[in-house]
Amino acid sequence: MKEYKLREYVGLDEVHGPLIIIRNVHNVGYNEMVEVVDEQENVRLGMILEAGKGYAVVQVLGGTTGLSLNNSRIRFTEKPLLIGVSEEMLGRVFNGLGQPMDSLPAISYEDQLDVNGMAINPTARVYPKNNIETGISSIDIMNTLVRGQKLPIFSGSGLPHDMVAAQITRQARVKGESFCIIFAAMGVKYDTARFFIDSFEQSGVLERVAIFLSLADSPSIERILTPRMALTLAEHLAFKKNIHVLVIMTDMSNYCEALRELSSVRGEIPARKGYPGYLYSDLASLYERAGLIKDINGSITQIPILTMANDDITHPIPDLTGYITEGQIVQDRELNGKGIYPPIAVLPSLSRLMKDNIGKNKTREDHPSVASQLFASYARVKDVRALASIIGEEDLSEVDQMYLKFGDLFEQRFLKQDYYERRTFQEGLDLGWDILSILPQDELIRMKEEELKKYYKKNTAK
Repeated sequence: MKEYKLREYVGLDEVHGPLIIIRNVHNVGYNEMVEVVDEQENVRLGMILEAGKGYAVVQVLGGTTGLSLNNSRIRFTEKPLLIGVSEEMLGRVFNGLGQPMDSLPAISYEDQLDVNGMAINPTARVYPKNNIETGISSIDIMNTLVRGQKLPIFSGSGLPHDMVAAQITRQARVKGESFCIIFAAMGVKYDTARFFIDSFEQSGVLERVAIFLSLADSPSIERILTPRMALTLAEHLAFKKNIHVLVIMTDMSNYCEALRELSSVRGEIPARKGYPGYLYSDLASLYERAGLIKDINGSITQIPILTMANDDITHPIPDLTGYITEGQIVQDRELNGKGIYPPIAVLPSLSRLMKDNIGKNKTREDHPSVASQLFASYARVKDVRALASIIGEEDLSEVDQMYLKFGDLFEQRFLKQDYYERRTFQEGLDLGWDILSILPQDELIRMKEEELKKYYKKNTAK
């Protein structure tokens, strides 16, 4: 491995919160790691956020408290931030900087990799294919998750996105191939972090999960580095070890808030809602690390989770995320108020890669028709409910009243699923047929004749 010599400068020019500015420096680069040494010879790590002609802006990971302008020393390492990676990291808990938080034996790292990753050659990318079964029917049947896909969950304050994240981590499966999960939590409270760890330990899945936790009291720069640490390990496992990796990142809103905070300290001109103008490209630098590569068996699939301010899907964070990713899973406050868990609103939700990865030889031959019919019928339910609120249920036609009953069954039996209940694709599709069978056969216009003969069960839904 290449040896790096350290160039040392004495004295700081300016200190602004977690940032320091050094002048009269030469040959320094963006994202280069530095060592900041105080008067007591304590060493703190820092990262160059901006490098110009004769100056550098450094974010100090441990904060700037106690640093002397005249006597502090800066050492430039001439290397980016690296993280040790190994398959031994599965089953372990790390802080936001990739340092173990448990008391287990030391890890034998197989390699040291740049946390910023290596861009995937577009010509080497493979179109995402095959599915990951999450065990949640509203995702598996209506918005199927595909290996190599980026499928975010749009949630809101107070909605159970943490429980959904934990449930997916506990239940997700890939049939017949090596599979693991990397869980990155940014800006979470201690009790939330404890919930995740306890949930994975009690369910026995921790051995195939690597957890990166950046707590709410951690520096902003750590929140920015945490997903990069997680994705670097994912790249090693997927593209070196041929493992299918699912990366769950929560909460991306906390990540973006950290970006906005640092941008404000640096005095950058704000864009929408005060976020930096490069928010789109910064998010893309994370999301585009998902995918499949030609001639490599492993894959990286992402489920970023973000909370929308005031449930506003046009807010910059969900808005830009939607442009980069291949769909979204939207959580609904009205469903949550009805006691339905998980409160996933299927109408605004979408998986753009679903259509090419369901059906015969992939899930089941009737999957496309069932998903389409459930979607169309539930959309009709919304219209009928709006009409019933005006004229009253008793004045609705017999068919419309059947749709009202279908809507209640769809929410209470199909969408509603116990936190510990895991449904397979087959069970979800069978349940879909049970609920659709409450409607007259001539209303199921999205179904093929042979599917109706095989699966339609008249008046079996209760």
